[in-house]
Amino acid sequence: MLPLSLLNAAQNKPMLVELKNGETFNGHLVNCDNFMNITLREVYQTNAEGERFWKLKECYIRGSTIKYLRVPDQLLDAVKEEQNRAREAGRSARGGTGGRGGRGAPQRGRGARGGPVRGGRGRGRGM
Repeated sequence: MLPLSLLNAAQNKPMLVELKNGETFNGHLVNCDNFMNITLREVYQTNAEGERFWKLKECYIRGSTIKYLRVPDQLLDAVKEEQNRAREAGRSARGGTGGRGGRGAPQRGRGARGGPVRGGRGRGRGM
């Protein structure tokens, strides 16, 4: 499962963010970008020692400072199921047996009559 697809699915859901310096943020995800920068709303911030708390209306967290994210388990299950459905739909849409090539495609490593390939790059004069 890709982290960014999970974050995109987690919009407007509650989450916990711990930074590398030990501070934690509990809030609802508003937005995220490709660098994993996130915006939270209705945030409770806790310092690294857990002694002080702040309530913030909204905050922006740079992705490179994030140690880990915690999202609801139901969200993880839902994203896994959706990705499995998309994978199955992709397989059935391609058709065939999933083998290489189609009609008339040469087999790799074989010549015209099924024998070894002669010549080619880096094989000298082929004697």
